[in-house]
Amino acid sequence: MLYPLKFKPQYQYRIWGGSKLRELLGKPDVPDKTGESWEISAVQGSVSVVANGYLENNDLEELIEIYMGDLVGDSVYERFGQEFPLLVKFIDANDVLSIQVHPDDKLARERHNAYGKTEMWYVLQADPGAVIFNGFNQKLTRESYLEHLHNHTVKSIMNEVPAHSGDLFYIPAGRVHATGAGILFAEIQQTSDITYRIYDWDRIDKNGKPRLLHTDLALDAICFDPVKEVKRLYQADTDQSNLMLRCPFFTTYLLVFTQPLLKDYFRIDSFIILICLEGSFSIETGEQIEVTVTRGETVLIPAAIKQVLLIPSAPSRVMEVYIEDMEAGDGH
Repeated sequence: MLYPLKFKPQYQYRIWGGSKLRELLGKPDVPDKTGESWEISAVQGSVSVVANGYLENNDLEELIEIYMGDLVGDSVYERFGQEFPLLVKFIDANDVLSIQVHPDDKLARERHNAYGKTEMWYVLQADPGAVIFNGFNQKLTRESYLEHLHNHTVKSIMNEVPAHSGDLFYIPAGRVHATGAGILFAEIQQTSDITYRIYDWDRIDKNGKPRLLHTDLALDAICFDPVKEVKRLYQADTDQSNLMLRCPFFTTYLLVFTQPLLKDYFRIDSFIILICLEGSFSIETGEQIEVTVTRGETVLIPAAIKQVLLIPSAPSRVMEVYIEDMEAGDGH
């Protein structure tokens, strides 16, 4: 019998990492300079392992092989097979990240036999003055872009906006972006670890060398059009589901609840990921299984579980993520 699954976080050293994963999200034993906590991952070499219940120590690939559509949803299994399609992270950008871009599915398949990377960021905490860079602020050509790159003036052609707790940023494949220093955020993305680094602020790595740039690879991946909608707006009404983002790769809702919330997933043919942003709650499935989730934790609801009761022990904000069958429509 399947049940809500927690996974063991995987901590990733990054030159720009800090200590907020430990200090603000309460993740134990996180070394300083930890930039990312991979909550659910099917990236090769970093496949998530179950942390709770009788399936503890089984990895995500093994679970999909055994349970198939019961775990991920029949339509998801038909589309992705044994590859879990999403990667969920918490990211602590103590220093500014490199300006980068990710390829789309077509380019990633041609070059790397992999998926592209479309992603979204939800800001959990931002220091005063923190900013996000999201897309170009003007129409560019390859030539004008390369001139800015050569002159180290890429920042001047980027949309730069203040970052605050609760902000949502959508970053489709092909969009040049970066996060400034002092931001803790949750990231939902396609299962891909392909990044083309464009500019790294002339910084050096722990070995005293500049980090590798991918100037030529990035050129064919970049969308040179200006971005008007830099920050996504959404409702945050209490005790209901609020649509945050719908795209071909994932659908995300915000749940803000102060009392028990019954969630019905009969019309959704997908796993459900719940990411606790604030507060804490328990999950009841009707099978005498209860799982408690606190801030900074992520849980996967198998597709075979069609109804759950979320019971808050404190006012809670939770992101609900799944793969939508675009032909069938949204199940909400």
